[in-house]
Amino acid sequence: MTTIPGADPSPAAARPTSLSPSRAGDFMQCPLLYRFRVIDKLPEKPSAAATRGTLVHAVLERLFDHPAAERTAPVAKALVPGQWDRLLQAKPELAELFPEGDEGAGLARWLTEAEALVERWFTLEDPTRLEPVEREFFVETELESGLRLRGIIDRVDVAPSGEVRIVDYKTGKAPRPEYAEGALFQMKFYALVVWRLKQVVPRRLQLVYLGSGDVLTYDPVVADLERVERKLHALWEAIGEATETGDWRPRPTKLCGWCDHQAVCPEFGGTPPAYPLVITPRPGADRPAGS
Repeated sequence: MTTIPGADPSPAAARPTSLSPSRAGDFMQCPLLYRFRVIDKLPEKPSAAATRGTLVHAVLERLFDHPAAERTAPVAKALVPGQWDRLLQAKPELAELFPEGDEGAGLARWLTEAEALVERWFTLEDPTRLEPVEREFFVETELESGLRLRGIIDRVDVAPSGEVRIVDYKTGKAPRPEYAEGALFQMKFYALVVWRLKQVVPRRLQLVYLGSGDVLTYDPVVADLERVERKLHALWEAIGEATETGDWRPRPTKLCGWCDHQAVCPEFGGTPPAYPLVITPRPGADRPAGS
């Protein structure tokens, strides 16, 4: 099936209207992955690792509902079963992550792993001395260019002096030093949004890696955030061009092995679904070579 220029787009499809750190990362990793997720909205199977991350984030968020003296490792670990029940109630399909024939052994191991990640956090930060201003904080701003940026920050701390710290929990392991810049991209994105919203440059960006027990920090300056802003504008321009032309090219990497969309990816012999948006031919695209 070929999309005909001028045809009505699929009612389920819509042109991108904003950019988040995750979707910006998708496009940088593979433009076709971005298309599958944002425009085609293809379903993806839940993974045990990603779901465990969601569970741990929920536990660490809820722990701050308790008075400071009660923010202990045993209290946090005790939150795990209840938060898992809440996730399961919201998304019953998560039960499919664990086989029914093992009498719950797989789920028990998985919950124990989540508890271990929660417990490790207490070796990296002391929640009895923290009073976050925001948790799971949705932020959104529109730049002068019209580009809308949005995202969810795990935690925002504000010192008595007014200095802001942005904190993000990661349930995986810290990247090698040569990949640290990529890991900080998300945090600089958030810092840019906070700067544009509040006219305050965050004093510190902090990534807490529960999988390896590492803490990665970075203190941004205005020049950093201006560079990120330019990069996001360039990304948005490229996304806009791909949206208009329907030219979303796969970018094969080692990460392809983790992708849910191999069956419809040309790199694996698949055919993407019919493009659901109207295609706008680029000027001169149909001209003979050399004309």
